[in-house]
Amino acid sequence: MATKLIINADLVFPDKVEAGWLFIDGSTIGAIGTEADAHPEADEIIDAEGAYLFPGLIDTHVHFREPGMTHKGNIASESLAARAGGVTTVMDMPNTKPLTSTAALLREKLELGRNTSAVDYHAYIAATPGIVKELRENPDLDIHAVKLFLGATTGSSGMPEPEELEELFKLCAERRLPIVVHAEDNDIIARNTEAAIARYGSREAVPVGMHPAIRSREACYNASREIVDYARKYGTRLHLAHLTTADEIALLENGPLEEKLITSETSPLYLTTAEFYGVRDLNRIKVNPAVKGDDDALALRRALREGLIDTVATDHAPHTLEEKAGSALTAASGAPHIQFALPVLLNLLEPQEIARVMAKNPALLFNFPDRGELAPGKRADLVLVKKVAPYFITDADVISPCGWTPYCGHTASHRVLRTFLAGE
Repeated sequence: MATKLIINADLVFPDKVEAGWLFIDGSTIGAIGTEADAHPEADEIIDAEGAYLFPGLIDTHVHFREPGMTHKGNIASESLAARAGGVTTVMDMPNTKPLTSTAALLREKLELGRNTSAVDYHAYIAATPGIVKELRENPDLDIHAVKLFLGATTGSSGMPEPEELEELFKLCAERRLPIVVHAEDNDIIARNTEAAIARYGSREAVPVGMHPAIRSREACYNASREIVDYARKYGTRLHLAHLTTADEIALLENGPLEEKLITSETSPLYLTTAEFYGVRDLNRIKVNPAVKGDDDALALRRALREGLIDTVATDHAPHTLEEKAGSALTAASGAPHIQFALPVLLNLLEPQEIARVMAKNPALLFNFPDRGELAPGKRADLVLVKKVAPYFITDADVISPCGWTPYCGHTASHRVLRTFLAGE
């Protein structure tokens, strides 16, 4: 098999950055060394010229819109955007049309992904009524987690009744299968919605700036607290998706990742304070849960550094700009930005922190033992990223067919030069 040697790279590990080289033997990392170490001969030599060499990023929260919403994007197009952003493994959410709620539908989606995705493709099954039967009758299902929606969002559906939910948590505890939860309290959101309509006169008149007040921090905290208590009751591994508030950090655990029962994720959109957004169009950053305040963004960054929050995922979710227009109650929620997550994060976090929360930790949490670190024997999924003169991200740069990004106008100082996939 062909061999490659990447020289003059800044190798990014979960705890340090070190100048050196990396040898690729076919589809795996064959050896790693510092500048002082002798390196093997190779068929191809790539001079990184001082660029960062990351392990391929693992994005465990994407919405690639196929099947059923392919006017926004599809697995082929969105996986190309992922690869352009240094992401080499994705886990696609189930809220498509139809909802991925059965083993048969999941297998169809996985087959589609294998045939069309530009990166390694995986997908969730939704926890809807009947989920326990699906899991029991399909023990060999290729699945890394189950997705539970506690708050209504684009394409989501009803959750199991309490008795089946209890069975689900017990079954997932037995199998050590994580449950990833979208935690918002629908009753609180409904009350806030009624109050906003009463104040402004109609759904169409509620300004988009009211979105964080409607999908409030109280709605997030209450739902997260209740589901964390539930998971602890049954000993179920629970992963809180897209944390947005400083309040929820109090629910989290510190200590070795392998020993945690409750883990969590946040998104680049929730880590970015207002001064760093290039665009001032609030519709572009309307997502569920809502982006909160600058104090929350800074608290979430601290929690990442301290190991309380474990992963960063993009929640990449394309919509057309026409769908994004409207009020707090009519404009679509979701934003496409997987292509730019790594350059944006390099303005906010240290490279080794990114390698930890977007490669090593997702690999550990979601059972991808062959990837996530620069180490001999791991898959040769790699990303070269170079520091460059500051530049503006623009809509013209966007690969996704939706044609826009919430980071339009944002100043970045790094570019992804090349993304390597194992065996290529």
